[in-house]
Amino acid sequence: MADRFFPNVMPSFVNEDIQEEDKVTDEDSLMKLLSTPYTSLSKQFQRSGLDLKEKIVMETWGLSGQAMHDFTLYSGNLGTALLLYKSYQVTSNESDLFLCLEIVKACDSASLASRDVTFICGRAGVCALGAVAAKHANDEALQGRLSESIRRGIMHVLLDVELKPDELEDIKGTLKYMINNCFPSGNYPISEEDRKRDVLVHWCHGAPGIALTLVKAAKVFGDKEFLEAAINAAEVVWNSGLLKRVGICHGISGNAYVFISLYQLTGNIEFLYKAKAFACFLLDRAQKLTSAGEMHGGDNV
Repeated sequence: MADRFFPNVMPSFVNEDIQEEDKVTDEDSLMKLLSTPYTSLSKQFQRSGLDLKEKIVMETWGLSGQAMHDFTLYSGNLGTALLLYKSYQVTSNESDLFLCLEIVKACDSASLASRDVTFICGRAGVCALGAVAAKHANDEALQGRLSESIRRGIMHVLLDVELKPDELEDIKGTLKYMINNCFPSGNYPISEEDRKRDVLVHWCHGAPGIALTLVKAAKVFGDKEFLEAAINAAEVVWNSGLLKRVGICHGISGNAYVFISLYQLTGNIEFLYKAKAFACFLLDRAQKLTSAGEMHGGDNV
């Protein structure tokens, strides 16, 4: 497992330093970020994120001549559209919103023949993002067309997931079974057949994904066992989750969500700090490590 992540040598908690400091050297630049107050650091994150957005839009949409080779959210142009929508949410820049819609419309046309109905790899993602963006842009025609597709999907799901009390107990029992069958390390197997491979600490496989599910379970059921298990899984993420990729599914970005979800549930500032630490690691080192070939620039590579 160790060859998949960078050793986490960051302190488990660092207090904010509200005093102005002199310029520091590269070797302690990460420590400086960790002690930077959240209000100041959020501005750095935003600037860096917006710069990266411009680069991504240019490379995936501008330089391609707006060609549609892959419409999906996971590895295609819909991911660029989602990035633009997220940017619009932060900045209220309508140029981002309208470019998002332009890309969504292209994805809509490209996905009509798709038989994949999932959110990240199929047409559901196109419909969901398109309907939300169209509402913000007052594009009633697009909103109406895509919302109807979503409505049908929601009704289908609701018909399948109306749960009775005994079914809720089955869910709790399954979660407890998973907790009781984790690896000695605290990580989780990806399947019943894969109990000898304690390798993956991903948002999609292993402790990170389980932690997010357990946080949800703790919120729904109010069961302390689920919260404690989520915290234990988060410790695995802290120790082994600085992956050698930057993305959501297989990278540091996705693993940071574990700490955000725990902070939202508990209000414990230590979890917010750990999310901040993972983001600071990316801000400080991702570009250098990627340029040096020590880190992958995304998930699907």
